[in-house]
Parts: sequence; structure tokens; C-alpha cells
Amino acid sequence: MNMPKGPLTNILVGINVLIFVLVWLGGFQQQAVIEGALIPARLTGALGSAGAYDFWWPAWVTLLTHAFLHIDFSHLLFNMLILFFCGRFVELALGWKLMGLVYLTGAIAGGLAETAWSPGSLNPVLGASGAIAAIIAGYMVLFARNRPKPVGPLPAEIARGAQLLLLWIGLNLMMAFAFGGDGIQIAIAAHIAGFIVGLVLSRPLLILRYRNA
Repeated sequence: MNMPKGPLTNILVGINVLIFVLVWLGGFQQQAVIEGALIPARLTGALGSAGAYDFWWPAWVTLLTHAFLHIDFSHLLFNMLILFFCGRFVELALGWKLMGLVYLTGAIAGGLAETAWSPGSLNPVLGASGAIAAIIAGYMVLFARNRPKPVGPLPAEIARGAQLLLLWIGLNLMMAFAFGGDGIQIAIAAHIAGFIVGLVLSRPLLILRYRNA
């Protein structure tokens, strides 16, 4: 299989890696979490007196910044490998602008889903889970070779999406345990929300791109 070039995919991978290296080499891990991670209680205003802390930017900005921060090297590596492979194919089909839209929308949707799931939580949410889930779903929708089959009452597309989503979450959990991430919490809501974004947007965006071709 020949890999597409995927310039935006390469840029996104590069940005994620560069931020990770700068944060860890500079010893800014704690500051990065405080400033860049998505904290649901901060976003909902439930942070209380701790909300008086002089943050660098408004809480809504962390809906994007959290997606460019990673807990450790294994977290970064796993997400970037998935992005590097699936992102290039989605970018080939949709073009860099629409692929970027899917990626960023998945990231934001993932952050909002985690906030809605635990609006008062003080646990920081980091990682590109929502964005990567959207790209995986896009890849599945746009490049599936085998015709999906329904599972019980679930339509074929939904059933296949649910199976792949559960597989990816399972892989995340195995990676966390394998690399000693005892304190790592998998952002289930972010995975699901991002995946739904990819399922819903990919085919309409493909049609939009080629409608006037």
C-alpha cells in the first residue's frame, strides 16, 4: 500500500511532537497541565475559589490546547502513529482543509463531551483522543473495503463504528497498563464524541469537496 503524502497530517504530528519535547525538556509539565489541559470544573465555572488563579487564557481555549498535550511518551506515540497512518488517507480523500475541520471539530467535541460527562471534575483532560477518534471514524467511513453488516438492532455503519471504537479504547487501556500508566484515565466520552464527529462529517464533506468537481 502506497502512503499518501498528507502535508497537514505531517504538520499536526510535528506540532504535537514539538510541544511534547519542549514541555518535557523544559520541565514545564505542571505548568502545561494547569494552563493547557481541559479542566471540566473550570469550563463550567464550578472551580470555585480556585478559579481566581490567573490563567493565561480563557477556559474555552483549552478545548483546543488540551488536544496538543500528552501525558507521556507512550501516550504521544500511540496517538501520533494512528494520526500518521489514518490522517494521511483522510486528508487524501477530503483535502487538507476539510481534514483539518474534522480533526479540530473532533478535538472540541471530545472536550465538550468530557465536560458534560463530569462537569464538576477537577481531573485534567489531555491528549488528542477526540481528534484522533474523528480521524479513525473518517478513515473507516471513507476507506472501508468490506461491506459492513448490521449487529442486532444496530445499523451496519453504527455497528462497525462501535466495534472499532471499542477496539481503540481497549488498545488505549492496554497501552496505559503496559507502560505503567496506573494513574491514566481513558477519556471515554471524548473518544465517543470524536468518533461520532468523524462518522457524521466524513461522507458529507467528501460529497461537498467533489460536488463541483
